[in-house]
Amino acid sequence: MGFIRTYLEKLLVRLYKPRMIWGYKRPDGVMMKNTRVANTTFIDGKENADIRDHVFIAHHNYIEASNGLKIEEGVQIASFVSITTHSSHNSIRLYGRHFVNEVIRVGYIKGSVEIGAYSFIGPHSLILPGTKIGKGCMVSAYSCVSGEFPDFSIIKGNPATVVGDTRKVDHPFLDAHPELQSYYDEWAKT
Repeated sequence: MGFIRTYLEKLLVRLYKPRMIWGYKRPDGVMMKNTRVANTTFIDGKENADIRDHVFIAHHNYIEASNGLKIEEGVQIASFVSITTHSSHNSIRLYGRHFVNEVIRVGYIKGSVEIGAYSFIGPHSLILPGTKIGKGCMVSAYSCVSGEFPDFSIIKGNPATVVGDTRKVDHPFLDAHPELQSYYDEWAKT
């Protein structure tokens, strides 16, 4: 009996332990072979998610794409991030228990989300409907992001605001390693 129990425990751990899965097949059938998505991340509405190659999505995230989601090449999403393209947080208070009976709901928010190439979304962040984050951005941990943010923004806070420019962060690295400038320019200059 002990042998069977040990075997089953090991099998369950192997099947369900957190791990990264290489390769992501988009709804259009195209395989993003360099994209990695953790098995503990849930993507709701995958048919409306445009996830490009070289994306890294860590563990324990909730990504809701019913109203359109675009995650450009090279985006990194840390753990415990929520991305949502709809929200009922206003309308639920307005309608109370009658919320489920209404078709058109005042205060119900819908909007697509776009995250630009080579951006980073810090842990425990919330990306709200209608948000557009430019390329090369960094979202600090625990930020609540709503609205449009220009390329190379450092985004922080609740509500999130632009607090800096990632090019200033990158500059010392590029000065110390000029051989990387052409790689950087491939995506940053387009």
